[in-house]
Amino acid sequence: MANSNKPTTKIANVYRGTFIHSTQQTALQILEDELLGVDTDGKIAFIERGAALDRLSQTFGFNPTEVTQLAQHEFFMPGLVDTHIHASQYSYIGTALDMPLLQWLDTYTFPVESHFKDLQFAHSVYSKVVKRTLRNGTTTACYFATIHTDASLLLGQIANDFGQRALVGKVCMDRNDSVKHYKETAQESQEETNRFIAELLNKKYPLVRPVVTPRFPLSCTADLLGQLGEIAKNNNLHIQSHISENIEEVKLVLELFPESESYTDVYIKHNLLTDKTVMAHGCHLSDEELVLFRKTGASLAHCPNSNISLCSGMLDVRNVLKHKVKLGLGTDVAGGYSASILDAVRRTLDTSKVLTIQNPEYDTLTFEEVFRLATLGGSQALSLDGQTGNFEVGKDFDALRVNVSAPGGPIDLVQCEEPKILLEKFLTLGDDRNIVEVFVAGRKVVPFAEPTTE
Repeated sequence: MANSNKPTTKIANVYRGTFIHSTQQTALQILEDELLGVDTDGKIAFIERGAALDRLSQTFGFNPTEVTQLAQHEFFMPGLVDTHIHASQYSYIGTALDMPLLQWLDTYTFPVESHFKDLQFAHSVYSKVVKRTLRNGTTTACYFATIHTDASLLLGQIANDFGQRALVGKVCMDRNDSVKHYKETAQESQEETNRFIAELLNKKYPLVRPVVTPRFPLSCTADLLGQLGEIAKNNNLHIQSHISENIEEVKLVLELFPESESYTDVYIKHNLLTDKTVMAHGCHLSDEELVLFRKTGASLAHCPNSNISLCSGMLDVRNVLKHKVKLGLGTDVAGGYSASILDAVRRTLDTSKVLTIQNPEYDTLTFEEVFRLATLGGSQALSLDGQTGNFEVGKDFDALRVNVSAPGGPIDLVQCEEPKILLEKFLTLGDDRNIVEVFVAGRKVVPFAEPTTE
C-alpha cells in the first residue's frame, strides 16, 4: 500500500488490469481492476484498487492518462522460474531420449559439453537458449554451463545482455571415465571455480550471480566436493547439483561413498547442503533425507519431463511439500525436451495424476498449487523470494503480460471467461504466442530490443 508520506521514488510505468499471483498463504490470488506502479529502479512501488487512481497519481506524481490498460483477455502474472536447466545441452534438445541417465550422459552429454571450449560454438548455443527461455516467460534461470570457465563467463554475459535474471554455474568434475578429456583435476577445478566466481562478480551484472556447481558425486572426488563446500561458504554463494535422480545412480553413489549414510549425507559431509542449495530431481529420497533438507533449508528442483523422458522416476511432490521442503520447477534441458516452464507445469500435474492412478487415496496437486511452484516456489527454492516471485511492494517487477486470445495463438475462447479460467487455459494450452511482453526488474526484455547481441 502507498505510504502516507510523499515517496521519493519516481514512477516509470503504471499498469491497470488483472494481476494473478501467489502468496505464502494463498496458492492463487486474483486481483481485478488493480493498479500496479513500477519505479525507475524496476521495483513495485504500489499495488492498489483501480478506484484509487486519483489519490495514487497525486501521491506518486504520475499522469493518470499515461496508465497502461490491459485488454479484456489479458492479465499479468509473475515471471516463471526455471530452477534447473543445462544451457550447454540446448543444441540437442528434443533428441537422444533413448537411454537411462548414466548411459545418456556418457553417450550424448559429455561429448557435446566438451565442445564448449570453442567460444564461438558456446556463444551460438547460449544466445539461443537465453532468448528461447525468455520468450517462453522464464525471467529467472538457474543454469549449468560446462567445465570451461571462459564459456561459462560468456553465458553470464549473454544473460545480462538480454536482461534475464540468472544463476550461472561453471560445472566441476574431476572424474570421467567415458570422455577422458572432459574433466579437470581437483586443483584445476578449484582454481577455475575461484576464477569464475571472481571474474563474474567483478562484472557487477545487476541480475546475474555465480552458483557453485559440482556435477554430482559420481563426477567428483571427495576432495573436490570438500573444496567446493569451502568455496561456497567463504563466498556466501548458491550451490546446485543433482540428487537421487535414478536408482542405479543412487546405488553407485553409496558404493563410492561408503562412509555416508545416504546420498543426502554425502552432500552434508562436504558442506554442500545449505539454505542456498538447490538439488535437482530427488525422485528416490527417503523421508529421513527430506527431514535433512528441511533442517538445512536446502531446496529441490522438480524436473518432471526429464524424470519421465529418461525413465528416472517420479517425484512425490505432495510428500516433499508435507515435509515443508522448498520446491520449484525445472526444465532440465536436455534430459527434459522442452525449454518452457509451462511444460514443467503440465508434466508436474501429469506425474501427480499418475501417482493418483497408482493410489486413488493420493492427494493430487491442483493447478493453483503448481502455478505457485512455477513462480513464487521457484524464487523460494533459489533463495530469491526477497527480490522476486510475486507482486509484493518492494520486489522487482518480474512479470509476464499474457493475452489468452492472442491472434494466431493456440487458445480459442468461445465465451467471456473469468480470470481463473483464463489462467488455467494459459497454463494448460498456452505458449510463447500468448506471452505478449516479458519484464525483468521493470525492464521490458521481450519483445527483444534491436539490435541484439547476435
